[in-house]
Amino acid sequence: MRRSDTTSEPIVLEAVALQLVRYALSEDVGTGDITTLNSIPAGVHARAALVAHEDGVVSGVDVARLTFREADASVRFRALARDGDVVKPGSAVAQVVGDAGSILKAERTALNFLQHLSGVSSLTRRFVDTVKDTGAIILDTRKTTPGLRFLEKFAVRAGGGENHRLALWDMYLVKDNHIRAAGGLTPAIERILRTRQGDLLLEVEVESLDQLQDALRPEVDRVLIDNRPVEEVRLAVAEVDRWSRAHPPDSPRMRPGAKRWPEIEVSGGIRLDNVRAYAELGVDYISVGALTHSAPALDISLEVEMPAPAGPASTPGGSAAGSRCGPSSSRPTMRPGICSQPAPRSAP
Repeated sequence: MRRSDTTSEPIVLEAVALQLVRYALSEDVGTGDITTLNSIPAGVHARAALVAHEDGVVSGVDVARLTFREADASVRFRALARDGDVVKPGSAVAQVVGDAGSILKAERTALNFLQHLSGVSSLTRRFVDTVKDTGAIILDTRKTTPGLRFLEKFAVRAGGGENHRLALWDMYLVKDNHIRAAGGLTPAIERILRTRQGDLLLEVEVESLDQLQDALRPEVDRVLIDNRPVEEVRLAVAEVDRWSRAHPPDSPRMRPGAKRWPEIEVSGGIRLDNVRAYAELGVDYISVGALTHSAPALDISLEVEMPAPAGPASTPGGSAAGSRCGPSSSRPTMRPGICSQPAPRSAP
């Protein structure tokens, strides 16, 4: 699913995220936020903004919304950016208005989701931009945080990448350990073909040109070339193309627009400084585990402003912001009521 689709399934996203949000809140809040309960009078209202402090791509806005809602259903959350939007330092991602204690109670949990998922989408976008115009598609992997796979793969799409298989059940992928345990690549493939579900892709990992020869057969939909240098991948691409020309594909699983079948995926040791070299070989996919297992969190904080009206959420750039920052704007980038001074970071 591409970036434009990331806002089309809010019900599915909420169904997955809701239990995670509830667990995360219970983990953090426990028996109560004793600092907030004992330092802030009851009934104090606040207005706050979620503010980005570096360039990036936002993801997890709806998860942050769910977090504040679960902490206090009366808190009003207004998104100022959508998943997949590019943000700059000082960009307001969302505004929150409501009970000050409730906002502070949900702050860290909301930020944990938003910063992590935005980090995933931001790193993905950097890889996607680096291979622009090569035709290569950036994929994620199953190297995800336990429990967060769906959300992290959602963030990859927000960053412009695509998803590899979601789990072990939605694609056949014969890897090195399968090959050894099955007694070879050919026996592993033959066993799969006996019970194969016709609509599921079959991908085979190869680690040498000799092994590639065994993988080139009509039943295989994708060849994964893992941990090989650029020059060796170049030779493998040429061999797959020769085989594909000699065996015109008629697979019902063939992807519209595919330039060869089986298609070629490369993985292993892929970094920003070498990904384009692989992409320029003409491969179809490049899978990058770092998108989800090593993405740095995007620097986002929650900034509270006092006081706030108890009525509907005020519009950023309206009277409060306009009195200090000039004319109002329909889509401001600065946090409400603040002009150019640096924003303090949220408490850990």
